[in-house]
Amino acid sequence: MERRQTVERRRLVRGSPYSLVEFQKKYRLDDGTAEDLFTRFGPSAIELDLLMKAKRRSPSFNELTKDMPHR
Repeated sequence: MERRQTVERRRLVRGSPYSLVEFQKKYRLDDGTAEDLFTRFGPSAIELDLLMKAKRRSPSFNELTKDMPHR
């Protein structure tokens, strides 16, 4: 039986929030890892980006170039 734990965050969300799908896609994470980190650290883009930088995980090439104009 799978048990889901709800965690109440005491800190405010800093910066724009990620959705779980956005976070998973940006850092090419498997479902379990993305959900675990998202649950523990919340949706804050600032906090999750800092966490992934500390873990030395870089965003995917597609994520880095998504705002660049196509030629």
